[in-house]
Amino acid sequence: MQRRDFITLLGGAAVAWPLAARAQQPALPVVAFINAGSADGSAVYTAAFRKGLNETGYVDGQNVTIEYHWLEGQSDPAPVVADLVRRRVAVIATPASNAAVIAAKAATATIPIVFGVGEDPVQLGLVASLARPGGNATGINAFVQEVLAKRLGLLHELVPKAVRVAVLVNPANGTIAETTLRHVQDAARTIGGLQIDALNASTIGEIDAAFASFTRARPDALFVGPDGFFASRRVQIATLTAVNKIPAAYGNPDYAAVGGLMSYGTDLADMFRQVGVYTGDILKGAKPADLPVLQPTKFELVINLQTARALGIEVPPGLLATADQVIE
Repeated sequence: MQRRDFITLLGGAAVAWPLAARAQQPALPVVAFINAGSADGSAVYTAAFRKGLNETGYVDGQNVTIEYHWLEGQSDPAPVVADLVRRRVAVIATPASNAAVIAAKAATATIPIVFGVGEDPVQLGLVASLARPGGNATGINAFVQEVLAKRLGLLHELVPKAVRVAVLVNPANGTIAETTLRHVQDAARTIGGLQIDALNASTIGEIDAAFASFTRARPDALFVGPDGFFASRRVQIATLTAVNKIPAAYGNPDYAAVGGLMSYGTDLADMFRQVGVYTGDILKGAKPADLPVLQPTKFELVINLQTARALGIEVPPGLLATADQVIE
């Protein structure tokens, strides 16, 4: 072998060695993040999720890979979940989609699942108990349904002359839609004098169509049910309520921030953050069975005073005094 050939051979080996070393490095664990809505409308929440992961020492692209799967009104997440289970991802995180967590729980008993739900996860069959989940799933119970009556009462206090209240629900999110209507109807009977009408929408076009129907049967007020898809379309919904001059109540402050009249509910961004924390804990070795289901302790009332003025609504001083945030 000539000296030039020998040097060339050594040079090629020097290039090959680091390539081989990189090829032998273990792949980063994959966290599958599944949520209703779209990436564009959920930037605040995905940032909160990543913040929670960061708090446990995990950074996307450095020591973990986050795969985002947006349902965007898709009614059946089973195909997405089936692919994730087949690929044996490290954790499935479903911060705000009942359909996704139910599909994931049905598809795997071994891959850890971290959820955020608005209903009792025991009744949903996700955990054995809140204190001891006992399986492969744990997460946050946001108490969405428990605050529905309070939110309707606040809307009634804000617009006491409203009689016909349309409740916007997503039939693709069947369980939440049904329980939302039931709880709101029960609360309406307690308040007295309110008529509740269901309004269905599962896509962007159906949201437009729902508001277009107001030309035929205009409600006095609108109650937007809890739904991840609706939250991702909050600008569209708040804009349509403004155009139609209808007072509306929502479940989280992001609606009020983009022009919605009022919101009352749990801090959803913090719920996403906590899902991220639990996801990181599991990546570090914790078992879902040993992580108790968390419950929120803070509920926020936000009033958009500018929107109230545009609607000709005089906000009662007592309500303003109890608001956690007033948007001027």
